[in-house]
Amino acid sequence: MVGSAKGNMTYACKLPRQIDTIGGRAGLILPTENPESAMTQIPPKMSTKKRVVIGMSGGVDSSVSAWLLKEQGYEVIGLFMKNWEDDDDSEYCSTRQDWIDAVSVADVVGVDIEAVNFAAEYKDRVFAEFLREYQAGRTPNPDVLCNAEIKFKAFLDHAVALGADLIATGHYARVRQNDSGQFELLKARDASKDQSYFLHRLNQTQLSKTLFPLGEIQKTEVRKIAQSLQLPNAAKKDSTGICFIGERPFRDFLNRYLSHQPGPMKTPEGDIVGQHIGLSFYTLGQRKGIGLGGVKAHQNSDGNSDPWYVARKDIATNTLYIVQGHEHPWLLTPELHAAQVSWVAGIAPEIELLSAKTRYRQADMACRFHTAEADFALRFDTPQWAVTPGQSAVLYDGDICLGGGIIETAS
Repeated sequence: MVGSAKGNMTYACKLPRQIDTIGGRAGLILPTENPESAMTQIPPKMSTKKRVVIGMSGGVDSSVSAWLLKEQGYEVIGLFMKNWEDDDDSEYCSTRQDWIDAVSVADVVGVDIEAVNFAAEYKDRVFAEFLREYQAGRTPNPDVLCNAEIKFKAFLDHAVALGADLIATGHYARVRQNDSGQFELLKARDASKDQSYFLHRLNQTQLSKTLFPLGEIQKTEVRKIAQSLQLPNAAKKDSTGICFIGERPFRDFLNRYLSHQPGPMKTPEGDIVGQHIGLSFYTLGQRKGIGLGGVKAHQNSDGNSDPWYVARKDIATNTLYIVQGHEHPWLLTPELHAAQVSWVAGIAPEIELLSAKTRYRQADMACRFHTAEADFALRFDTPQWAVTPGQSAVLYDGDICLGGGIIETAS
């Protein structure tokens, strides 16, 4: 069955009025002038099986997750979330194809699927904060906030309304309950795909209701399963980047929403070597897109120039500082301060010696952890490269993700 959240139905990317039913179980009926007439209802829970509502994005990970859950004996219902609808142009928006893929997979796997629109919640809880942070000169990570506010809050609430005992997603992470009864967030077995960094703001209530079917599986095995099942999206590329931006040029996207003012581009010595187009368009450690070639006064003796990197932003003077060389001292940070903390256990860790990530795909780095009531400081054994305000500092004790906070300053 395919339905939509009652009173909340909108489909993205100029979807056609109707697409023929795909298979016998998961049909795709899209909006008419009366959306309610196109809606079918998820059946009430009748069996003694635990009902799991899984987020199905149309990607291979959530598709294989749905199959694994059904194989494990759960009653599985798919939920396709639409979180963005500002520009429904087919050039950049993949929602239409993602929806078709999700429905096609649901038919193969044999599960009911529903579509729900969380665009209003996403705009209020995630996108508004994303814009505020960029306007303030920081570089936010909206995926962290989306997980905490949409995929594991709005989605969880909706799933419970559908009679769910548990929810599931295709994230690469693990959950376990320890001897004291607390739920722990663990790294995935596939270290190259681990997504615990993005999930560090989940709390005990959310984790107690969550399954991550792919937590114990390698990504290569997921692809093999999809191919063996002949899923229609078995060869589909993984989505990358910020979900609401898609493949569109990032700077062009921000330009539609943020005011900006050009200003000087300076070296640490105070030399003006160019002009930036607005501090919001740059992030620390950025090399490409600075708009600065080889400055003659800063060339080496052989006439070549070391690459330039964004090192600091001075909001008060609207100045962008850039440096030459990947290992310039201004790019290396031994200590940071973070606020807006969130701890998986509900309280801060009591361990001083931990490891941390200051960006996704970074190796865990040893650090000393010092906490106060609403913030914390990290002191690293090895200075960290391009620590960026607005990003998340996430703490680990081995494979256990403890939580983290938003980086405020780096010194």
